[in-house]
Amino acid sequence: SPSLPEYFVVPSSLADQDLKLYSYSFIGRRMPLWSWNHPNGSALVRMANIKDVLQQRRIDQRICNAITRSHPLRSDVYKSDLDRCLPSIQEIQAAHLRLKQLCVNEPFEETEEKWLSSLENTRWLEHIR
Repeated sequence: SPSLPEYFVVPSSLADQDLKLYSYSFIGRRMPLWSWNHPNGSALVRMANIKDVLQQRRIDQRICNAITRSHPLRSDVYKSDLDRCLPSIQEIQAAHLRLKQLCVNEPFEETEEKWLSSLENTRWLEHIR
C-alpha cells in the first residue's frame, strides 16, 4: 500500500506469505500497524476495514491471535471501531471552516460569553478533544 510506512512491526507468528495474502483483504491494502506500546503491556494497532464481510471474522481472528502471541505480556486484543465513534473527515473539515469563520470573519464586538458559545457551536474543540 502506498499509504503505509516503508517499515513497520509485523507479529513474528505471522508468516510473510500470510501477510501478503491478507493484505489484499483490507481496504487500500492497509495491513494492521502496531503503532504504539505502553509499558503496562497495552498495544495500539490500527487496522483498515476488511473488504469481504464473509472473510472478515476469520482474517480478523488470525491477525488478533498473531498480535496476542507476539505481545510480551500475551495480552488479549481489545477492538474498537473508530468509524462509529469518531467524526468523519467531512465533519472535521466543516467544524474547522466554522472555526475559521468565527476567528477571521467575525468582529470581536460580542461579549466573551457569546463568543465562547459561538466557539462551542463550531464543534471544533469537541472534535480535537
